[in-house]
Amino acid sequence: MTVSDLTAAAPACARGPVRRARARHFAMTAPRHFAVEYAINPWMDTSVPVDVDLALRQWETLRATYIDLGHTVDLVDAVAGLPDMVYAANGGLIVDGHAVLAHFTFPQRAAEADAYAAWMTAAGWHPERTRHHNEGQGDLLVAGSTVLAGHGFRTDRRAHDEIAELTGLPVTSLELVDPRFYHLDTALTVLSDEPATIAYYPPAFTADAVAVLREMFPTAIEVGSADAFVLGLNAVSDGRHVVLPAGATGFADQLRAAGFEPIGVDLSELLKGGGSVKCCTLEVYS
Repeated sequence: MTVSDLTAAAPACARGPVRRARARHFAMTAPRHFAVEYAINPWMDTSVPVDVDLALRQWETLRATYIDLGHTVDLVDAVAGLPDMVYAANGGLIVDGHAVLAHFTFPQRAAEADAYAAWMTAAGWHPERTRHHNEGQGDLLVAGSTVLAGHGFRTDRRAHDEIAELTGLPVTSLELVDPRFYHLDTALTVLSDEPATIAYYPPAFTADAVAVLREMFPTAIEVGSADAFVLGLNAVSDGRHVVLPAGATGFADQLRAAGFEPIGVDLSELLKGGGSVKCCTLEVYS
């Protein structure tokens, strides 16, 4: 069954509001050197073996899904010795011609920044660095004309001010409190730009952050624990189609009810490193 078949399967009466897709520009890195050699988040267990061939097949399915939907996918060369480089979202933030490079918290991932800087430079951007730790689109998600910025585990709250200065965009800080949701993109998905619509998992955030989100996004989808615990919110939307982990079936039902078209993809092997669909996808926001 093709993506077109999947999106045509739901009857119009079940789709809710009309949602419109917009062609997107993504960058991805194949998991050629994927491994779980250290544990820097609660999902990682060095005693559990990794099947690199399976990881590659699952990743290729994700890439093919994007291409099938009409999106552009650039490939960033994988570097030996950087097993987490497949999680391309963490490489930086590219928005409105500004490229901000990641400044990783853990030394095991620090060299990824140089690899993504080389790709950005070759693509014609001029990557800039922050003094304080930021982990790219893991914690920096563009919602309309605002950057939603996570902190609490990986990105330093002080980096948010640097991001605002470098991009010229307003930044809304959101504190994370559950280590299972160590990046913003594990607990929140931007579903559409105009109007900006999101889905999120409230228990991952402080009460103050939840209050901010409810004020900013009164029609947001609040996702339950069963879907959050399979990293169901680590998803990518083009405004109509939402590519999400296959196990997040409840979230998929919520999306259909809201007029979106969910497309489940199995990235179970890459979940062993603590990432899924969005983690593998760096969006070039334009």
